Amino acid sequence: MVQGKTKLAQKQKTSNRHVRKDPKKGARVIAPKKPLAIQTAKIKKNLSAKINNSIEQQVVSAASSGKLTILKPNPQATASNASDKNKK
Repeated sequence: MVQGKTKLAQKQKTSNRHVRKDPKKGARVIAPKKPLAIQTAKIKKNLSAKINNSIEQQVVSAASSGKLTILKPNPQATASNASDKNKK
């Protein structure tokens, strides 16, 4: 005779981890631990932020200096370009 309860089919536990289909965006960087490396990483981050801000300001000033218009392609020019490509 079997003593005690028999093992029944048990449900598998669902994991608490969420599985992502696509990878996370952004750079993967291990944080530096040495004091000198921390300082250089901080300086590099600040410099790159300043460079990006200056580039954005230059682009904005260049775009705002003139009248912004949407240029439509000339239908005659596009037809001649298409025929030139077909000849080659």
